[in-house]
Amino acid sequence: MEVRNRLLNFKDAYIYQNDDWFKFSLDSVLLTNFVTINLRTKKILDLATGNAPIPMLLTYRTKAQIFGIELQKEIYDLGQKSIIENDMSNQIHLLNIDIKDTNKYLGFEQFDVVTCNPPYFKTNNKELLNDDKIKAIARHEIFLNIDNVCNIASNSLKNKGIFALVHRPERFLEILDTMRKYNIEPKKIQFVYPKIEKEANMVLIEGIKNGNCGVKLLNPIIVYDEDNNYNSNIKKMFEE
Repeated sequence: MEVRNRLLNFKDAYIYQNDDWFKFSLDSVLLTNFVTINLRTKKILDLATGNAPIPMLLTYRTKAQIFGIELQKEIYDLGQKSIIENDMSNQIHLLNIDIKDTNKYLGFEQFDVVTCNPPYFKTNNKELLNDDKIKAIARHEIFLNIDNVCNIASNSLKNKGIFALVHRPERFLEILDTMRKYNIEPKKIQFVYPKIEKEANMVLIEGIKNGNCGVKLLNPIIVYDEDNNYNSNIKKMFEE
């Protein structure tokens, strides 16, 4: 069912979602806050943008032009509806295309920053695929995998441009190897733990195209305290 939700605590900002498929979650919020944005950032590309939570949240950090690529028409339509309602059309531009056609439509080496919250799971075990096609495509590497993401990010970035993504820790080494395969040097890493005594369930990674060697490991993010409430650093991300 289509629903209209507040976009975190931003005043008069709303996002359209369908709770039969999926709703944007903490990983998109974490990536939006993690990625490096500065005054030189003029163009941003969000791959596998879904219903556009990352582009929408980034408008509160930057005046840069933001482009989003989404394959699934049903999800793309929700993003467009949100962007129009929130009067963000002058800053956010969505394309309903296959991610592999990104450079055909948007050119090469045009972007200062590329972000991605990609499908997390490989499709080796068909039993794990969701019966709902829309959910399956969003969660599993059916049309998009890590190699595709890093290749397109590298092609899209200007020299010394920034690539940032959120993923699962079990794919960590594979992601680093693939980034380097496409000349994106990992520079900043942050692991995310649901609680202090639990294993990490997300990792944030940022790299620079043709960057020098040298990586920074940031303090871990602990999402919940012992009472199952958001920790203060998470609460700040939800504040207006």
